[in-house]
Amino acid sequence: MEELSNRKQMDSAEENMSAEDTPGLNGRPIPVVLANSDDHTFELDEDALRSVLLKEHIQDKKVVVVSVAGAFRKGKSFLLNFFLRYLKSKGQDEWLGQEDQQLEGFSWRGGSERHTTGILIWSDPFVVTLPNGEEVAIVLLDTQGAFDSQSTVKDCATVFALSTMTSSVQVYNLTQNIQEDDLQHLQLFTEYGRLALEDTNSTPFQVLEFLVRDWSYPYEADYGTDGGSFILERRLQIADRQHEELQNVRRHIKKCFEKTGCFLMPHPGMKVATNPVFDGRLKDIESDFKEQLKILVPRLLEPTNLVVKKINGADVTARELVEYFKAYVNVFKSDELPQPKSMLQATAEANNLAAVATAKALYQAEMEKICGGNQPYLNPDELESHHQRFKENCLEIFHEKKKMGGEEFSSVYAEQLDKEVEEAFEHFCEQNDSKNIFRAAQTPATLFAVMVVSYVLSGFFALLGMYTIANILTALLWASLVSLCTWSYIRYSGQYREVGIYIDVGADFIWETVVSQAYMKVVQKGVEHSMANNRKKKN
Repeated sequence: MEELSNRKQMDSAEENMSAEDTPGLNGRPIPVVLANSDDHTFELDEDALRSVLLKEHIQDKKVVVVSVAGAFRKGKSFLLNFFLRYLKSKGQDEWLGQEDQQLEGFSWRGGSERHTTGILIWSDPFVVTLPNGEEVAIVLLDTQGAFDSQSTVKDCATVFALSTMTSSVQVYNLTQNIQEDDLQHLQLFTEYGRLALEDTNSTPFQVLEFLVRDWSYPYEADYGTDGGSFILERRLQIADRQHEELQNVRRHIKKCFEKTGCFLMPHPGMKVATNPVFDGRLKDIESDFKEQLKILVPRLLEPTNLVVKKINGADVTARELVEYFKAYVNVFKSDELPQPKSMLQATAEANNLAAVATAKALYQAEMEKICGGNQPYLNPDELESHHQRFKENCLEIFHEKKKMGGEEFSSVYAEQLDKEVEEAFEHFCEQNDSKNIFRAAQTPATLFAVMVVSYVLSGFFALLGMYTIANILTALLWASLVSLCTWSYIRYSGQYREVGIYIDVGADFIWETVVSQAYMKVVQKGVEHSMANNRKKKN
């Protein structure tokens, strides 16, 4: 918590600097979802979020939330500042600004290290009038880049999922092409977000815009929307010859979003990429890039193209968005969601589980040969001996198999295999016991013995005139007879098995506490009497 407090102070200082550095803009970027690098958790700065969304002039207006997400150091914040410039100019023809004007707004810089952390919101939402005359508030979100050296898979999944869940338009920022790993990461992140939503029957998310930066193949597909649609259709196409895993990725993406689009952007130029003091001046940016910006930004932010945020089919106001942010962040802070895994970890887990399944199958096959359904009853001690031998063999097979993740990772699955083998052995023991003819006859023998003893004692006490005890014993006799008949019917018909179990349990209790004990005492007395007679004969 101390680190989180320090982080807030640093963020506050950065905000003040940003406010000073952006005199031409009303507002500044404010961190609302704070990243804690120590324990890889995220905290919602509710006060900061309220200061933005509960402003009097927008709190009851519907919101359009545009978020940019993707890998780190790919120009997300740089792009968002052009969004700000367009909205500030209210869509005028010359909204790109002067050639010598610095790019201001969300904090950005060149280089190879992560800059943005958590989720930031522009402090002054823009009020825009829709074609139907209704005013809406446009909220811009900047997100922490994914796949840097300091973020876990859960960090990346949480940020991407949160931004997708709270936005009406999610811009998926990519470079050079739409690759298979981009689609797989998108599947992982959106599935993580979908799990956090209670209602998963409807399409969970609204608009996904693939933005491919530095597109280097204009001869194959033109820059802009047409080329993007062509590439996206090819990348998301499902073919019969595709592996099922690849088909599932594409089905998932289509199922998760109401609408998908793609835009191809050219490279902004070498001055942008290599100049350490580049400050966003248009004169340093290639003309192709600027021309495509003039198409891309209005495509997302022009009043006729705006997408109002909806949740469960209902339009969301700025006031309501605060509550949704709180609810979603709380879900990700809880233990309700499964831990997202890296591809290596998921593969290692599947690899070890496959080794467990193979070794367990071999154990079961060997035990079936010894005491399976067609095999006769086996002495329990001998069965235990076979079990120990087969168990050692199957653990040896598990350890010999080549597995990913290392010894420490595999040790967990070795313990799991040991536990599953012991559970299987209990099943085989029960199966073996059921073949013991004396065990099978225990219930009827016990009930019959109770009937005989009850009959004899009932007559004896009746002769003595103790009719109350005699009647109790007669009732016990009839109860035993009814139980015996019921048990026989259940064994014959297979119906009312639960009743049969209760009868077996009762008979077993009588056998263990009365019959067995009486038998042992009779045997003991007999042995003692026999030994006493032998001693007398010797004397």
